[in-house]
Amino acid sequence: MKKWHFEADYLQSCNCDYGCPCEFSAPPTTGFCEGMGAWRIERGEYDGVSLDGLGLAFAAKWPGAIHEGNGSVLLFIDEKASAEQREALVAIGAGQAGGLPFEILATTFTTLLEPQFVPFNFKVDGVNSSVTVGSQFRIALEPIKNPVTREPEQVAVNHGTGFIFKTAECASAREGAVSADQMSFSYPDKSGFIARIRYGN
Repeated sequence: MKKWHFEADYLQSCNCDYGCPCEFSAPPTTGFCEGMGAWRIERGEYDGVSLDGLGLAFAAKWPGAIHEGNGSVLLFIDEKASAEQREALVAIGAGQAGGLPFEILATTFTTLLEPQFVPFNFKVDGVNSSVTVGSQFRIALEPIKNPVTREPEQVAVNHGTGFIFKTAECASAREGAVSADQMSFSYPDKSGFIARIRYGN
């Protein structure tokens, strides 16, 4: 198996309430899961091919909890990636290259939609981070607000057994929306996270 690794900033949003019960090995808030995430790769490599400065994202949905399977996923790959880099990112994102979290997530999908090659535009600023991916995908985070005072809350999660992230800041996803063939949903003001990750096989 070809060796790979990358370090990245990671933004996530989904249809769950703040904090996302899935991070606590509990069922999703609504009984099903629809979510999205994007990685801004700072540095990385796949079998000698540099992944520095590229973007990778996904939008996915499952009819129940993630571990129950039957999910569908759509990968988004940075359009500025070369042919070799595109092949590498598709292999990683689809779980074909092994390594966490992708090899675990891949076991929950029955449908892998055709990947899209589009521009990425990240703004990484803690819980005020955002990303747009083409014209079809947007995550915009903001602080969770205290329901009484409306002051921003500072909340973090440490998930020692987590495989997508170990530590993350919790946010409100002011926007978490995707609009593409066979993958379309929008969940404003739901769970969001910003994390720094390192993956590899």
